[in-house]
Amino acid sequence: MAQNIANCPLTVRRPAWDATRLAPRIVHLGCGAFHRAHQALYTHHLLEISDCDWGICEVSLMSGNGARLIDQLNAQNLLYTVAERGANSSELKIIGAVKQALHAESDGCDAILQAMTRAETAIVSLTITEKGYCTAGASGQLDLHNPLIVQDLAHPAQPVSAIGYLVEALHLRRQQGVKPFTVLSCDNVRENGQVAKAAVLALANARDAGLAQWIAEHVTFPCTMVDRIVPAATEESLQQIGAQLGVFDPCAIACEPFRQWVIEDHFVNGRPQWDRAGAQFVADVAPFELMKLRMLNGSHSFLACLGYLAGYQTIAETIDNGAFRQAVLSLMLTEQAPTLAMPADTDLNRYAAQLIERFSNPSLQHRTRQIAMDGSQKLPQRLLDPIRQHLATGQPWRHLALGVAGWMRYVSGVDEQGRTIEVVDPLLTRLQEIHQQYAEPQQRVRALLGIRAIFGADLPDNPVFVSAVSNAYQQLLDNGAYAAVAALNQQGEA
Repeated sequence: MAQNIANCPLTVRRPAWDATRLAPRIVHLGCGAFHRAHQALYTHHLLEISDCDWGICEVSLMSGNGARLIDQLNAQNLLYTVAERGANSSELKIIGAVKQALHAESDGCDAILQAMTRAETAIVSLTITEKGYCTAGASGQLDLHNPLIVQDLAHPAQPVSAIGYLVEALHLRRQQGVKPFTVLSCDNVRENGQVAKAAVLALANARDAGLAQWIAEHVTFPCTMVDRIVPAATEESLQQIGAQLGVFDPCAIACEPFRQWVIEDHFVNGRPQWDRAGAQFVADVAPFELMKLRMLNGSHSFLACLGYLAGYQTIAETIDNGAFRQAVLSLMLTEQAPTLAMPADTDLNRYAAQLIERFSNPSLQHRTRQIAMDGSQKLPQRLLDPIRQHLATGQPWRHLALGVAGWMRYVSGVDEQGRTIEVVDPLLTRLQEIHQQYAEPQQRVRALLGIRAIFGADLPDNPVFVSAVSNAYQQLLDNGAYAAVAALNQQGEA
């Protein structure tokens, strides 16, 4: 098989434009799979249908795989493949929206800051995951004790966190009299623009109150809602794409055909016309992001933990089980949809049916373990916030309770067959300590509920909440995940 998509004959058309046409007007922090299959692809399609020059400077701050990815992109002239995989077909696209690729270790922080401070940079976008904002759990405030933030405060000119890079770059632009950029968060975080703004302002204020005030007055932080299922690349998926392409592309990404991007139209220094490529600019993103966070992401978390415990490796395998399919549809329509306030023309029944179809796509191999990662960061907005609404209104929330209990059972680190679960979570040490210290199930649940960064101060003091989660957890221990999910459906039919 040929080795480089930049200079080998391909059956898939390369970008028609000369790369010299592009200017790196967007610096993107977090060159992961989702960004490459979503924001970069929207930019690529805009370049296909217009003569705009909006190019992307990709930046990875992660060591290991992050550094390797940047090296690989540079080795193939910044081109890479996206495979849009439906249930019965796969379409390949060679993406040509990247103008530059930098890594913190190989290129140094000065090169990244230079890219962020040049006048032509109008947008700095982010896909850094929840933990990249360095916030303190349920409070949503910047954690000034986070080791990365501590280092950024001690050495502001040599930042290590994404937030530190943003603040230092804005400090330099202010100092040099350069117009500021827009900070565009594209993470699956509720009110992601506000989360980014709060973190940036908090770090700036810890450095210089004047800098914080300047940022607050001159920088915009639009919220966005992003939606596309993009599993992490595996050796198997890369080989499959390479076989179809005729060239092995180590940067290739497989994803579903569906994509959605809703963007608050609040840019301080210009923006691409992404709406020409299918994005939607709106005045208020909140209803759309809440719909997605609760119905899609909440369902994903439910399926991931409980599906893994039941022995399923992928979401498609899990949803193929009739009990899981029925339960997750009920979760969406009877417990998540009632917590939403959508525009009048929104059809949530149709949206739920679309999600079931997307989850069922066997081509994606979206692994339950991958979705279950960093669950302590995802649980509050996906499952706990809607539970709070149901507690206030008295509406039922049995599926949500089992979803929370499923996460607790998953992070025990041992599956139903006694095998080790490789739990990945920023609170892993605390979770392991609790499971080692408390063998009695109800004590263990109480200890987990005591993690205020996840559950806040209100839920652990609510006897209805504690009882429902404790009972669901005990049911998982007694009967297993599949039986607990099936019981939900039986209760719903009764």
